[in-house]
Amino acid sequence: MLLIAVSSCKKEFPSVDDHFLNYQIPDVPATKNYNVGAFYYTFSSWNTNIKEKAAVGGSAGTYFYTNGIPVSSVIMDNHVANAALGGIDYFIFSVRSPNLDNAAFRTDSNTVVSFLNAANSSKMNFALSYQINLGLLGVSNNVTLESNPTRLQSFYNDFKRLSYWMTKSNYQKVNGKYMLILNNSYNLHSANSEALYKQIRTNLSAMGFELYLVGQQPQWTPPQRFYYRFQNCVDAMYESNMAEVAGNNDRYWEFGQFCDQNWAYWKTTIESWNSEFIPCVMPGYNYQINNPTNPGLTRVRNDNGAFYKTFTDIAKRNASKSGLIFIDSFNNFTVDSQLEPSQSYGTLYLDITRKAFKIN
Repeated sequence: MLLIAVSSCKKEFPSVDDHFLNYQIPDVPATKNYNVGAFYYTFSSWNTNIKEKAAVGGSAGTYFYTNGIPVSSVIMDNHVANAALGGIDYFIFSVRSPNLDNAAFRTDSNTVVSFLNAANSSKMNFALSYQINLGLLGVSNNVTLESNPTRLQSFYNDFKRLSYWMTKSNYQKVNGKYMLILNNSYNLHSANSEALYKQIRTNLSAMGFELYLVGQQPQWTPPQRFYYRFQNCVDAMYESNMAEVAGNNDRYWEFGQFCDQNWAYWKTTIESWNSEFIPCVMPGYNYQINNPTNPGLTRVRNDNGAFYKTFTDIAKRNASKSGLIFIDSFNNFTVDSQLEPSQSYGTLYLDITRKAFKIN
């Protein structure tokens, strides 16, 4: 009798275990003191859709700014004290063009002066984020900055005027260089970005200021999209507002893994350009404060800070050598991204920030 052995093979199929996003963000204890900067915002009125009440706003829990000046000097004093409590090293103040938008620049300057006049400002550094206004510069996809010599010179002169703030003893430096952030720089249409940035550095160097320039791109964009505007131009780059998922709900539900993968790729790419990557974290984001009918998924603060804690771990996994971290924001209640203490959650987000980024 002939026995025929029949062997069977079990076919292997891919499963969820094989997916590259199938992992949890681990706890990442701080092994050094990171260099933490928080974006500081001003607003002329308190949006009635804001549910949080600021701890420094009295019983009403609100405050505002008039021409860039806080309604009470107590506001800025408290902000500096609270930022120090959270282990924040410096505020980042937005400034518009001194030469092409002087009225707005004076308003912005009032905020910086209010900070410097705070009784405790010596305990906190500050840096500037220069707001590039394409309309005022007269540039577009078809018009470069160099095509208008007058506007080009105004652009260069803006940085010369901003150098005044760098004379302050508490202006923020990185590796001995003066930090200057260029907001909206991914849209700066130039015939030769490398030459443009080199000239900015040369002009300021002649005045005694070696710059540490930081470029900015929108959230969830690949670094190569605007490589010709940043490679060999800036010292560091960051992506803004990652908690604003830009209509992609997968980014919301799998935020930790999506952001971690994005930033890992950014870090590798940017460092290959001999620049640094700066992770930018935020504790929340609310679409509906400014537009109640916006269908975007809001990051509700009902998790005792768990989302923000994970965000800080992702940042530490992907920070570059200098250990630079941005936080957006210290006090932007208009999108609920603030660390600033409120009457509901107290100092929770300051406490998470300090424990995440400081070993002392």
